Amino acid sequence: VVASVVGEKISAKDVKTLRERSRAGILDCQKALAENGGDMEKAMEWLKKKGIAKADKKAGNVAVEGNIASYVHFNNKIAVLVEVNCETDFVAMGPIFK
Repeated sequence: VVASVVGEKISAKDVKTLRERSRAGILDCQKALAENGGDMEKAMEWLKKKGIAKADKKAGNVAVEGNIASYVHFNNKIAVLVEVNCETDFVAMGPIFK
């Protein structure tokens, strides 16, 4: 994992460190370090801004579709009721929700 920064190279160790701190993908960490001259703090800020922008796009969406499932353990002492929601009925009717 190497990206060039004006004649220098970003080490895999730096990418790994940023990835552990931010939980962002490898390519995003590489790009963040490359665009910020290898500066870890600036790269972290860049990733936060990018992440916030992605979250803002979805912030107004309402998950109104979904499914409810129940399970009662064989001894009748444990029961679970789970509700899982999604934004579209297409997803709600898929095999994952069944």
